[in-house]
Amino acid sequence: MTTYSGGCQCGAIRFRVSGKLKDSSICHCRMCQKAFGAYYAPLVSVRGADFEWTRGERKKFRSSNFVERGFCGDCGTPLTYEAPDGMAVAAGAFDDPSALPPTVQFGVEGKIDFVDHLHELPGHRTEEDAQAAPFVLEIASYQHPDHDTQVWPPEDRA
Repeated sequence: MTTYSGGCQCGAIRFRVSGKLKDSSICHCRMCQKAFGAYYAPLVSVRGADFEWTRGERKKFRSSNFVERGFCGDCGTPLTYEAPDGMAVAAGAFDDPSALPPTVQFGVEGKIDFVDHLHELPGHRTEEDAQAAPFVLEIASYQHPDHDTQVWPPEDRA
């Protein structure tokens, strides 16, 4: 049985999912855009899998008469879309989101036209911006690492 883990960027909330995850999607509806602060929301359904919160408790916002959205109250990371037909977890909250590629798009009536052309934009590595923003060469991430930890934050940073 495959096991996936993940959590928010500050590490206050962690989760584990065991089982087959087959419904990975992107939603373009306006509510998802606002909930994620992005052009679309990548989500992975956990219906039929064993899901557990392993650290912390998410806060929830009722975004409609049917849906609640979970997020970290400390760092704001979007975590869940919870509807009567089950829960989906933000794909980027998984420790390895590349293992869960989307297979379908929803809410395409809200899709922003340029989204289909993002792959045509020039791409640059982070360090290529060092001349304009030299601090990028000295960034030390305080985000939770992409694996489970016994204690977070580290005691030398607490």
